[in-house]
Amino acid sequence: MEILAKLFGGQARVKIMRLFLLNKNTFFQIEEISSRSRVTKSNVRKEINTLLAMTFIKHKIISVDNSRGTGKKKVSAYYLNQSFKHLEPVRDILIDPNLLAGDGLIERFKPIGKIKLMVTSGVFIGDSDSRVDILIVGDRLKKNVIQQVIKGLEAEIGKELDYVVFDTNEFKYRLDMYDKLVCDVIDLPHLKLIDNGQLSTYISKK
Repeated sequence: MEILAKLFGGQARVKIMRLFLLNKNTFFQIEEISSRSRVTKSNVRKEINTLLAMTFIKHKIISVDNSRGTGKKKVSAYYLNQSFKHLEPVRDILIDPNLLAGDGLIERFKPIGKIKLMVTSGVFIGDSDSRVDILIVGDRLKKNVIQQVIKGLEAEIGKELDYVVFDTNEFKYRLDMYDKLVCDVIDLPHLKLIDNGQLSTYISKK
């Protein structure tokens, strides 16, 4: 993230650009961009103006439901310019799976407790068809800390992550029952970031 921040003008810009790249057909309001990227509204406005000037994004007035339930209201929204001249090179750099997976991912999850198995797929390997981005197996893991780590990752990556957490017995049970979700993750392309060996031996016997 540090290298990308230097190349692209700061972490805030990298987060916002990733948000648009990974949600190419979505219209975002300033508040949504701020919430999803964890960047202050003032900085969001600054970066939006820069990205508009670069023609990386476009602006449009759209109609949304009034929060009071009294019909529609007009609001400013921003969306990815899919005709941006350098879109593909920028996409290749900012959402390179190797950068996402290697950006201190294991270190981020250390505070959640002792992980027996951690598998990444989806956005971390560049597979948009994967059902899960992260699968974690461990006992007595700190679920609230996991949520905090995930939210931080989502802000940096620019995408809501699909993740599952199992204790050891539940994971083994699902594996024994050929649970489709677990089998899809294990059988299809993935990266194994943490593996204590025991579960891999169990999996290999299935």
